[in-house]
Amino acid sequence: MSHPSRVDYQTDPSRYRHWKLKFEGPVATLVADFDENAGLRPGYKLKLNSYDLGVDIELNDAVNRIRFEHPEVRTVVVTSARDKVFCSGANIFMLGVSSHAWKVNFCKFTNETRNSLEDSSAHSGLKFLAAVNGACAGGGYELALACDEIILVDDRSSAVSLPEVPLLGVLPGTGGLTRVTDKRHVRHDLADIFCTTSEGVRGQKAKDWRLVDDIAKPAQFAAKVQERALALAARSERPADAAGVALTPIERTIEADALRYPHVTVEIDRARRTAIFTIKGPAGAPPADIAAIEAAAAAWYPLALARELEDAILSMRTNELEIGTWLLKTEGDAAAVLATDAALLAHQDHWLVRETVGYLRRTFSRLDLSSRSLFALIEPGSCFAGTLLELALACDRSYQLALPDDAARAPKITVGPANFELYPMVTGQSRLQRRFYDETAALDAVRATLGQPLDADAAFAAGLVTSNPDDIDWADETRIAIEERVSMSPDALTGMEANLRFNGPENMFTRVFGRLTAWQNWIFQRPNAVGEKGALKVYGKGEKAAFDWTRV
Repeated sequence: MSHPSRVDYQTDPSRYRHWKLKFEGPVATLVADFDENAGLRPGYKLKLNSYDLGVDIELNDAVNRIRFEHPEVRTVVVTSARDKVFCSGANIFMLGVSSHAWKVNFCKFTNETRNSLEDSSAHSGLKFLAAVNGACAGGGYELALACDEIILVDDRSSAVSLPEVPLLGVLPGTGGLTRVTDKRHVRHDLADIFCTTSEGVRGQKAKDWRLVDDIAKPAQFAAKVQERALALAARSERPADAAGVALTPIERTIEADALRYPHVTVEIDRARRTAIFTIKGPAGAPPADIAAIEAAAAAWYPLALARELEDAILSMRTNELEIGTWLLKTEGDAAAVLATDAALLAHQDHWLVRETVGYLRRTFSRLDLSSRSLFALIEPGSCFAGTLLELALACDRSYQLALPDDAARAPKITVGPANFELYPMVTGQSRLQRRFYDETAALDAVRATLGQPLDADAAFAAGLVTSNPDDIDWADETRIAIEERVSMSPDALTGMEANLRFNGPENMFTRVFGRLTAWQNWIFQRPNAVGEKGALKVYGKGEKAAFDWTRV
């Protein structure tokens, strides 16, 4: 049984309270019509299309359904059913009554959802158009910013705005500031005015400042949106006549101390504040050809794995805040993993395979972005090969057991072509490139081992694992390492891990998450925002915020 306060990331269109989906040939329309009485938690109403985590859980589900169930769709139009309101952003009263951890988790998930729109645009040819038909503020504008293009209705009242600094004493650092500069190239002095003006910018000025791509009078707005949606669709390679794959409900059992899925198990040790994630490899040979892959549909191993692992990561992130260290294990046949990878690579231009690889890429990215310590434990019976080796490469440390007297039982890892080309991180680098700082000699040495099962000593020599204890030292070394990690400050670890995991090239995505981890974590805890007289606390009460004027 699930706990009543437990957040569930699984939903489907029959249960949506906030979004409506419409399909017309190559264009899907996602209509925001948030039910103000259907907040995820009590204590606030989602007025003026303001959103909470529940709204974004539906948005994430809707976009995944478009990806897989409607391959004919090439452009998604995001718009509103409300008169004069597109989206007024995150619900302020929800933020006011939420714990700090809830706010940060909420911001992280909404950002991953927005980043996924840009990921689909870049990798899958699914384009997004924001048809801003009313006031568009804060996180609502951040959603628009994540789209490929923004069209704003020019009705003398509708404006785009990022009012967090003047109204709330926090900053639009979870994507707003970064996309305004890095993506839309709004001049920094104009961005400064924009981010300190609560009423926002409308009409021709919004276009002149690059805050939107185009404007249209109300009478021409629908036609302009349709014209741009079809123009964006013409640039896509998604198939016009393919049959979609239904995302059937995920099989899972939720226990007091465990999550169980067909391919993923999470077992929680509350006393040690750890969780063991065990990922099972595929059973048997992969489907023989693309027709068999299509026939397997949502049960096809890579797609099923992506969905189950994503659900486990999100559930543990939100519902198990004190379980700070995740131990990753695998079990199964490495040869079956590599055979499945071979099918992914052979058919990577097919729409279903491309979307599945995208799902896995974004799920592995959620691991990178989780504020949890990640240790891989490579033991007998494991199958850290190819796609599943990404799990170990995503970890902060990896321990591989050496069995010098039992070569047959000794666990091996295997680097596959997938590790070089299928799953770039948000930096654009593979995890191998990140690991070795893109240094040619080290990467060439790893490439020379492609397809070879490496025991602990060989893997250690190649720099692919952190430590290679033998069976005499294994239990003590791993136990001490885990106990030491669990004893450290979670806040310090969150900052440290985020810095060390993204050591490669900076880009818009790393800046979004860097700012979320550092600035947002800090500013959301300052009295000027959340103190008794902080701007976030007194918002809507007719009181003036009382600031400590010390510049820090």
